[in-house]
Amino acid sequence: FLMKKIRGQMLNYNSILKDEINHNGLSIKEISPIMKLNLRGKKREFFTSVGKNLNMILPTEANTSSSSDKLTSIWLSPDEWMIFSNEKVQKDSNIYELEETLYNSISKTNLGAVTDVTDQLVLLELKGENIFELFASGSPFNFNEFKEKKGSTTQTLLNNIDVIVHHKDVNLVNLFVRRSFSEHLCSWINDSASRL
Repeated sequence: FLMKKIRGQMLNYNSILKDEINHNGLSIKEISPIMKLNLRGKKREFFTSVGKNLNMILPTEANTSSSSDKLTSIWLSPDEWMIFSNEKVQKDSNIYELEETLYNSISKTNLGAVTDVTDQLVLLELKGENIFELFASGSPFNFNEFKEKKGSTTQTLLNNIDVIVHHKDVNLVNLFVRRSFSEHLCSWINDSASRL
């Protein structure tokens, strides 16, 4: 069901979740479309340029995030971050002004790399008191400290699927998963949440 990506035209993807899933006080819904960019770089000039363009300092401590009014940045490794929009973006185009600006100031000047991963990753929003009980049933990661820190992030496995987890707020988590694994993960979440 994938279509070739044409610059300036959004891919015609079906939503993974047609409706919000609700089980035992836990709700799961897909948030789409959300712009997602992957940034890589190490040089001091890279951090300066990104900071000016995002009006936000990239997090440099492992498994943390930083936010502004419009964007959130997740630490992925010492030289890699994912930036995503806090609000939905226009669905009729996959050209983002921020991507163009960062590409011109970072990629073109050899300070680092900017990659659009909007269509590659699905964002699921989970709300409820049982989120971490659900995660514990399918992940090797220990969420005890994680769940106490707003803004904490991790890359882990959930039902043997690579995911990025962002603790957005109390009882509110962003879960990023590759589109090719998203239906399988949603099926597992639906099944596991019904048994909490």
